[in-house]
Amino acid sequence: MTRTIVESQTKTAIIGFDQPFCVIGERINPTGRKKLAAELEAGDFSTVESDALAQVAAGATVLDINAGVVYNSNPNPNETEPPLMTRMIELVQGLVDVPLCIDSSVPAALEAGLRAARGRPLLNSVTGEEERLEFVLPLVKKYNVPVVAISNDDTGISEDPDVRFAVAKRIVERAADFGIPAHDIVVDPLVMPVGAMGTAGLQVFALVRRLREELGVNTTCGASNISFGLPNRHGINNAFLPMAMGAGMTSAIMNPIALPVPASRIAEKRAEVEAAGIMLPPGMDDETFCQLFGIGSTRSKAGSEMTAIRAANFLTNNDPNGAQWIRLNKPQSDAGDARDARRRRRG
Repeated sequence: MTRTIVESQTKTAIIGFDQPFCVIGERINPTGRKKLAAELEAGDFSTVESDALAQVAAGATVLDINAGVVYNSNPNPNETEPPLMTRMIELVQGLVDVPLCIDSSVPAALEAGLRAARGRPLLNSVTGEEERLEFVLPLVKKYNVPVVAISNDDTGISEDPDVRFAVAKRIVERAADFGIPAHDIVVDPLVMPVGAMGTAGLQVFALVRRLREELGVNTTCGASNISFGLPNRHGINNAFLPMAMGAGMTSAIMNPIALPVPASRIAEKRAEVEAAGIMLPPGMDDETFCQLFGIGSTRSKAGSEMTAIRAANFLTNNDPNGAQWIRLNKPQSDAGDARDARRRRRG
């Protein structure tokens, strides 16, 4: 069985066909997050800290660290990204003990991350582009780390799944020339949005099977790409992930948490309730209100995608006897409730 080993200083995550699905938390990434980008430029890492803790609490087994913010004060990422990557990795390692995935398009930032990371991080990423292969593969060999291989090359991203498979195969073969084994290559076959290409799901399922059966490699993807631009994205993601797992996918870069309901949404819903003439108990707090009307939670918690993944682990026998599933869904014990009641009576 192919197994890709990713390690922190104290913890090991195994990506493999016979292992529970590996969730790589994607939240520590300023791309498309203006508030986080502004915080990082100002030296404020509070969101990085909260995202690291929340993702691990939700079940992420690896955390992706991306320092790709373009500073207004200095737009040259070759100068700004390496020290920022180092700072972010040191900070996250001080908070959580899960392994890390070092994510950058800037070569110097990748090496800075490798120097700062303890254990055996996952490197994200190498493509089939010749310049990228010539820089990243020697780094992979030098630091003895596994790497994400993305199935595009100098010609771009092909819509033809056979072309994407050929690119992945070439990366695996080039890696072997550097003495890098196939079990240290985690291929991203590139998930297309199903809203733009109706066969996108079928394509990736077929590609994952080929990658597993013909190349013997583990696989990953940007899970939310499949639902891009569509309504009820969680519903699509919840179906896609177990189907991809059934085809042989062994990890995904994704958001494991359900984000808190914004205060504006709570206020809007309260106004709707009042307009409908519904009387609420005086002083009802926002969390109780959110639960009562089914609009989410004021707190970060595991997202519905995590429930789908954990159920699929059980169904694929990667959660032996359903022990994890039962533990996660077990209600609080009556004994604990009784103790609490006795304490209240004594008070």
